[in-house]
Amino acid sequence: MAAGIAMGIAVARPQIWPAVRLGVNLNRKSVKWVLFSPSASSSYSSSSSSSAVPRTLILYSKPGCCLCDGLKEKLDAAFALSGPNSLHDVQLQIRDITSNPEWERLYQYEIPVLARVHDDGTEETLPRLSPRLGVELIQKKIAAAFSQ
Repeated sequence: MAAGIAMGIAVARPQIWPAVRLGVNLNRKSVKWVLFSPSASSSYSSSSSSSAVPRTLILYSKPGCCLCDGLKEKLDAAFALSGPNSLHDVQLQIRDITSNPEWERLYQYEIPVLARVHDDGTEETLPRLSPRLGVELIQKKIAAAFSQ
């Protein structure tokens, strides 16, 4: 399952869209790609056909960050879990802070950073998750953040 997230980071961006970065949407057990522009932090596209706005979680990361890689693996597993705290309707965007000077300035000493996107497009930084937390607890904490 961790390969799904790793693919999002390793894939080269298309030459026809030089200003677009790729993100990952871990919706249920399938991996979907989400396009977003580094200059517009709240723009994303969804392949969902429902009229409800998908809940969005952003992971600010960068290549070579071992804490980021560990959290990506745990998020991949947490998104695959079912149950009362299921994250099946949450869209995950992984943003490389090195692709945007503003993100790098804000998060260079803080990554990995998780943020939830509110309905109005504003981002709320979530409390840091300990690298020692289990997958089920990570799922529960993310679900609780979206239920507030």
